Amino acid sequence: MKYTVLGRTGARVSRISLGGYPFGGVNHAQGWNPFEPEGKRTAIRTIHRALDLGISIIDTAPGYGDRHSERIIGEVMASRRDECFLATKVGWGRSMTGEAVQESVHESLRCLRTDVLDLVQFHGGMFTPEDYEHIVDGGLLQGLLDLKKRGKVRFVGVTSEEPWTLRQFVRDGRFDVIQVRYNLIYQSAAHHLLDEARDANVGVLTMRSLTSGIFQRLVRNLSPEWQEACDVSEVALRFLLSDSRVHAPNIGMRWEHEVERNVRIVAEFEPSFDIADFPRGTRAVYDAEDADAAGEGAAR
Repeated sequence: MKYTVLGRTGARVSRISLGGYPFGGVNHAQGWNPFEPEGKRTAIRTIHRALDLGISIIDTAPGYGDRHSERIIGEVMASRRDECFLATKVGWGRSMTGEAVQESVHESLRCLRTDVLDLVQFHGGMFTPEDYEHIVDGGLLQGLLDLKKRGKVRFVGVTSEEPWTLRQFVRDGRFDVIQVRYNLIYQSAAHHLLDEARDANVGVLTMRSLTSGIFQRLVRNLSPEWQEACDVSEVALRFLLSDSRVHAPNIGMRWEHEVERNVRIVAEFEPSFDIADFPRGTRAVYDAEDADAAGEGAAR
């Protein structure tokens, strides 16, 4: 396993994170049900295997199976809490108050069997300016900051599917980590948010890291021969590992063999260039190609 420092948190973390959604979600087509006894045992083995192989971030949320994911992870944390950077989330809807935020965090502490959470993130899809104001001025953020002062939460973060809506949180200065949808086929964050987060030394985790199966499904339908030529999931992971602005892609892994595959990719892959410098836009691509042809460009 390779490690990095998660922005201004100063925490040394693995280059990939174990995502907790599968431990609260059912996928009948793949024979996956963590609510059944055997499925739960499989999930617990997967978490242990991730820790054994050096994955040191585990990310979950109360909404993953009505806290089922938190409770499964908690069974492992009962004996291995000191081996990982543990992250969960909290709601932020208009009915939420600072007191409700704190109640949710206390329930997460119980489910995860720990006295302190390394990271608590507001669990979002996208945020309007009014949503942002509700979080930062409506008592919700203060609720987390009060828990931080009391030693129950170490760092505060926020998640979003739409990268541009996180820019206001980065500028705020009180959010230590962001988790954003960023992957091979959804690269909006590369145009603004990732640079701004890097400049502010904010930790960056990614969601939908391997595209949540969307890219893989597209390939099966549009160009099935690609699946024979390469592992498209590995290509998706290599993309994120090649971006210096991303600290740890968050990946949902159900079975031990998925953990082993992704850890192997991290261990063996050495980026040949930085996605942060990758040309974007027609003019930039033309210039990069001209420089390559002249033997002057490093980006390809």
